[in-house]
Amino acid sequence: MQCVRRQPARTKSQESLYRAQMKTTARNNIKRLGLEGDGDLQFLMSGGDLLKVRSGSWKKTRYYKLQEDCKTMWHESKKALKSKQTFSVEDIDEVRTGRQTEGLRKYTEESLEGRAFSILFKGRQKGLDLIASSEEEAKKWVGGLEKVISNTKNLTPQKKTEHWIYSCLRKADKNFDDKISQKEMKSFLQDINIEVSEDYAEMLFQKCDQSKGGFLEGEEIKHFYEILTQREEIDVIYAEYAKTDGLMSAADLLNFLLNEQREAVSQNDALQLIDKYELDENAKAKQQMTKDGFLMYLHQPEGLIFNPAHKSVYQDMNQPLNHYFISSSHNTYLLEDQLKGPSSTEAYIKALLKGCRCVELDCWDGSDDEPVIYHGYTLTSKVLFKDVIKAIQEYAFKTSKYPVILSLENHCSVEQQKVMAQHLISILGSALVTKPLGDQMPTCLPSPEELKGRFIIKGKRLDKLEDVFSESKTADEDSVTEEEDDEKDEEDQEKKSSSLKLAKELSDIVIYCKSVHFQGFEDSRDKQSFYEMASFKEGKAVKLAEESVNDYIHHNIDKLSRIYPSGVRTDSSNYNPVPLWNAGCQIVALNFQTPCPEMDLNQGLFLQNGQSGYNLKPSYLRDRDTTFDPIVLPEGPWLKNKTLHVMVISAQQLPKVSERKSSIVDPIVKVQIYGVPADTTVVETQYIENNGFNPMWNENFQFDVRVPDLALVRFLVEDYDFSSSNEFIGQYTLPFNSLKNGYRHVPLLTVNGDDLSSAGLFVHIMVVDAE
Repeated sequence: MQCVRRQPARTKSQESLYRAQMKTTARNNIKRLGLEGDGDLQFLMSGGDLLKVRSGSWKKTRYYKLQEDCKTMWHESKKALKSKQTFSVEDIDEVRTGRQTEGLRKYTEESLEGRAFSILFKGRQKGLDLIASSEEEAKKWVGGLEKVISNTKNLTPQKKTEHWIYSCLRKADKNFDDKISQKEMKSFLQDINIEVSEDYAEMLFQKCDQSKGGFLEGEEIKHFYEILTQREEIDVIYAEYAKTDGLMSAADLLNFLLNEQREAVSQNDALQLIDKYELDENAKAKQQMTKDGFLMYLHQPEGLIFNPAHKSVYQDMNQPLNHYFISSSHNTYLLEDQLKGPSSTEAYIKALLKGCRCVELDCWDGSDDEPVIYHGYTLTSKVLFKDVIKAIQEYAFKTSKYPVILSLENHCSVEQQKVMAQHLISILGSALVTKPLGDQMPTCLPSPEELKGRFIIKGKRLDKLEDVFSESKTADEDSVTEEEDDEKDEEDQEKKSSSLKLAKELSDIVIYCKSVHFQGFEDSRDKQSFYEMASFKEGKAVKLAEESVNDYIHHNIDKLSRIYPSGVRTDSSNYNPVPLWNAGCQIVALNFQTPCPEMDLNQGLFLQNGQSGYNLKPSYLRDRDTTFDPIVLPEGPWLKNKTLHVMVISAQQLPKVSERKSSIVDPIVKVQIYGVPADTTVVETQYIENNGFNPMWNENFQFDVRVPDLALVRFLVEDYDFSSSNEFIGQYTLPFNSLKNGYRHVPLLTVNGDDLSSAGLFVHIMVVDAE
C-alpha cells in the first residue's frame, strides 16, 4: 500500500497570516487586471455551485471559484473525499452562452437556455457544460470569465511577468510571513524553471539581503525581482542608442529604427512610439523613452518578428479562386483519430476559427431520414448533418470574411441527398451560392472578394454549368461516378460500386467546384472546364509534384486541385504540404485536429494576409507561360537570392515540459527553412543547461534563400535530451517575406498552435540581397 505524505495542518497564526496574504494577493491582482469594484469578478471570487452535465444520467453539482491569483479556476465535488481540481483561465478558448454545444442540446431541456453556458478549452481538453441556478447567475459567470480572459490577454508582457513571478513567490513563501528564506528562494527558482548551484544561490541571496536578517522582505524582494528580470541584452542595446542624459530622445529612437530595425520611418513615427509605449509620464513629457518603455515597444506588434502590415489583408483579392492557396481541412468532423475518435460540430468550429476556408463533410444515411456525418465503415461517432451546417453558418466568418468551400463526400441515398440540399438552402440562405454570379456564363472562377461571406458547395453535378443558361432539362436524378468514396485504398475502391445516384436538388447547388476524376494533364487541358476540379490522394500528388511538376503547375494555374491524406493515416497524421504548395496546389487538406509540424507550417503560411485563409500565389504560379520548376530551379523571376542572417540571442519564461518541480529544461533552438528543396535546411544552437527562465545563446547563423516567395521560417525550441528525443517546448512559423529586420521578439506557440503566454525568443534578423 502506497504511503501518502500529508502536509502538516496550519497553526492558527499561520492560518491567520495565510488569509491576510490571500486578501492582499487578490487585491493586487484585481488592480493589475483593472477590475477594481467589478461585481461580476467579485462573484467569481466568492464562488458558487454549478450543475455539470456530461450525459443524460450524469449531472452533478460542483463548486467553482476563481482563486486569488485571478487566473486559476478551482472546483471540487460536494463529496469531501473527491480531489480538488484547477484549470487556468489562459487555457480557455471560448465561453459560450446558452445550450450551444452538442452535449447541452442533447442532454438538457430548452427551458434551461438562459441558465446554460459552456467553457471550451484550447487543444483537445474536454469542455465543460454547466447550468447555473438562475439566469442572473449565468450572466455573472459568463460576464466575469469573459472580463478576466480579455483583461489577462491585454496585460503588457511586463505585467504578465510580474504577475507570474509574484504568484510563484507567494507559493514559495511556505509559512505566509511575506518573507523569503534562502531555502524558499531556491524552491522559487525551480518553480520558474531555473536550477542554480548552492554557491550562486547564496551569492544572489546575500546580494539582496541588505538587512542581513537571513530572509528577504519588502524592498529586498523587489530588488530580487529586478535582478531576476534584468535583460542584459536589452541593457546593451539601449545603452548604445540612449545618448540624451542616459535616455532615448526621439532622435535617438529614430536612429535605432533606421540603423537596426531598417524601418522606413520619420521622427514623427518615433514620437508616436514614445507616446504609445513610454510608461514614465515625465520622460513622455520630454519626448524621451526610458529602458522600460523601450522594452515595452520591443514586445508590441511593432517590435515583433512578424510584419504588422501583413496582419491585415494586403494582397490582391480580385483574382480567380484558383490563383490562391486556400487553408483546407481533411475529415474536419473528427476530433481525434480516423477509426474510433469522436465526430463533433466543435471540430468544425475550431477549424473555422483558425481561418480554415475549405471543410469536408463525409455524409451518410442516418435514422429518421436525417443524414449524418462520420468516417464510414469505422467506429467514429456520428453527428447530424444539419447540426454541422448550423455550426458552420454561425462560425464561418468570425475569423475571415472570405468564402468557405463545403467539400461534400456523398454516400447518401437520393432521398437523404434531398434532405441535405434542403438543409443547405434553408440554413445557409442567401449566403449559399446556388447559381453563377452575373447573367452570363462565366469564363473563369470568381474572386475571393466577389464571394465574400458566401458558401460554395464542392461535389458531383449531373450536368454542365453551361446548362444553367440553356433551356435543356436535367433529369431529377441520375448516376454519377464517385471516385473519392471515403478515400480507402484503390484496391478497396475497385470492389465497391463506382456509381452513385445523385439527386437533382443537390446537384443544382454545385456551381463552381464540380468534382471530376483526373485522367491526366492532356485530358484536363482539353476537356476539363474551369469550374471542374479533381482531388488527389497525397501519394499521387507527391509523385506528380516530383516527376511532372511543371505540368502540375500549369494544371493548377487554370484549375483547382484538392490534395488529401492517404487512407492509411488512421492516426490522423499529416503529410508535408510544402512540395504541393510549390507545385501550385491550392486546397492542400490537412488533419487540423492533429498537432504536428505540418500543421505549424499551415498555420505559418496563413498567418499573413489578415489570416483570411487565402494567400495569392506568386506570379510565376499564375502565369500560363511559366517555366518554373521548384526542383531544377531554372533562371527566372522566382530567383530572388537572399541571404538571411539570424542571431539567436535569448529566450524568456519557457515552460516546463514535466510537472516535476525539480525538472528544469535544457533549451535548444532550431531554425528551420522550408521551401523549394534547395532552400530547405535546419541549424541549431548549443543547449543551455538548467535554465528555462532566461537562457542566453548569442549564436549566429546564415541562410541562402533562392526562392523567398515560397519559403517559411520556423523557430523551434526543445528541451535537449542526450539519451532520447528532445521534447517540444514551443515554436513559431512565418512566411520568409513577413520577416522584419532588426532586434525582434518571437512569440512562441504551444503544440496546438495557441499562444504560449509570456514565453518567447529574442533574435536579430537581417535579410540582404545575396552577392
